[in-house]
Amino acid sequence: MLVRPGAVAVLAASLVSGALQIPTQAAVRPPAFKYDDFTLPNGLRVILLEDHSTPIVHVQLWYHVGSKDEKEGRTGFAHLFEHMMFKGSRNVQPEAHTSYIASIGGQSNAYTTEDTTVFWQTVPAQYLPLTLWLEADRMASLRVEEGAFRTERDVVKEERRQRVENQPYGSLSEIIYDKAFTVHPYKHPVIGSMADLEAASIEDVRAFHRTYYRPDNATLVLAGDFDPAVARGLLDKEFGKVPKAEGTLTRNIAKEPVRTAESRITIEQDWPLPAVVVAYPITYDGHPDSYPLHIAAKVLSDGTSSRIYQRLVYKERLALSAFGQANLIEDPNLFYTVAIVAPGHTPAQVADALIDELQRLVKEPITARELQRAKNQFARDYVIGRQTVQQKATALAHAVVLHKGDIGTADGEFDIFQNITAADVQRVATTYFTPQSRLVLTVLPRGQRPTAGGQ
Repeated sequence: MLVRPGAVAVLAASLVSGALQIPTQAAVRPPAFKYDDFTLPNGLRVILLEDHSTPIVHVQLWYHVGSKDEKEGRTGFAHLFEHMMFKGSRNVQPEAHTSYIASIGGQSNAYTTEDTTVFWQTVPAQYLPLTLWLEADRMASLRVEEGAFRTERDVVKEERRQRVENQPYGSLSEIIYDKAFTVHPYKHPVIGSMADLEAASIEDVRAFHRTYYRPDNATLVLAGDFDPAVARGLLDKEFGKVPKAEGTLTRNIAKEPVRTAESRITIEQDWPLPAVVVAYPITYDGHPDSYPLHIAAKVLSDGTSSRIYQRLVYKERLALSAFGQANLIEDPNLFYTVAIVAPGHTPAQVADALIDELQRLVKEPITARELQRAKNQFARDYVIGRQTVQQKATALAHAVVLHKGDIGTADGEFDIFQNITAADVQRVATTYFTPQSRLVLTVLPRGQRPTAGGQ
């Protein structure tokens, strides 16, 4: 995941001799974060970022557990616990956490990814003591009860129906990752499968909670209008009471083997039009190659001005839609492009066009204009992505949790992006977009698969 850049000196293009020009020097380095970084005796890492621009505080707690920590046959637990954390603790009734925050004019929510589960609250500054007490109470004494477990399991199952099973092309991401990975748990979706959710027992759920919901597997970021001395006193008082977990947390994540030959797979779904995916394994977030890969994704597949959209949708009209991304997260992941095949054209034509555009990045450098445009977009994103205390907290927590504790990357990535060259982009394309690592996935409407073809 990209940590978003800071201030921009010149973002608007200027008109020179009647032609639109992109400035060659677009961004000024944003001010660095000024924060306190310390760890409580129980292992909880804490980041304090003062921001007195508005009388609010934001509390963000990251547990370093996501869907990749789940066992085969027990998927969906991390996301299930996102729900369970609101079902009451020793001193707080079910759903009361959210009600307390709403009653003081605050906001709260949570989300789950492949690598993390995040809980957050934004409240008026005077309610920081209440907010920290609520968060510490559920860390120390969450209720994991049979009735709440069954209720939330049904809620998650319904969420899956709405988000995945009842949406056109809603299962596309799941299909891509199921076919692209063989052993790494990125193979299964964050929300889990219906069968695994149904098979889960209360003991499975309690064991998952004991393993991962511990202070030494969590990072808390407090950003906003507070006095640091007062905040540290509150943190010692509330989170200092959370006992240190026994033993050492160990992870046994299967490593995906290197692909040595191109894979072409054809399947069928109840979709109205065919879809074609071309995907390549790539590195992880924070690796030196990850930054030029972000630039490559901007140029190749980000938005209607990207290369694949311009070629496949506008110029050759091979596809009704075309997009893609470099999914850079904690473990090595995927760079993939997707196109929905237009009537009158074949999946083979679309696959050839996608591969050709990816190989074009290997054969020739991107233009100076494309490179500067991408840099300007990243610089703009730094401004937009650091306007609120929540966004600032997210940038810091992301650096700590997903960059192996290196909080300096929250600021350092800006300079890295601005110093990337066209040669860097071509180098990573050459490294990762290889024929032997390529996956070409074709998803046909049901009943259209050739009887003698496909896999």
